[in-house]
Amino acid sequence: MRYAQGGGLTDERRAFREKLRIEAAERFARGDENPVIAHDLRVSVRSVQRWRRAWSQNGPRALASKGPASLPLLSEPLPTWLTAA
Repeated sequence: MRYAQGGGLTDERRAFREKLRIEAAERFARGDENPVIAHDLRVSVRSVQRWRRAWSQNGPRALASKGPASLPLLSEPLPTWLTAA
């Protein structure tokens, strides 16, 4: 999920989503079907399909979190300068 102001997911939420993807990878290896995995993990079937495709091409490492989607919009000193003005 992305937000207009570049907020993105928190570290905790990103870790939670990665945990879901890793659980899905374990279920792919067991041969579970996409709709069953989606139902059990409470995600969309489309997400599970994308995860399975990435997993089949590059293994479990393809499902690891890649960090924040974008960098902060303001540099660290700038907010201090703005509030002082």
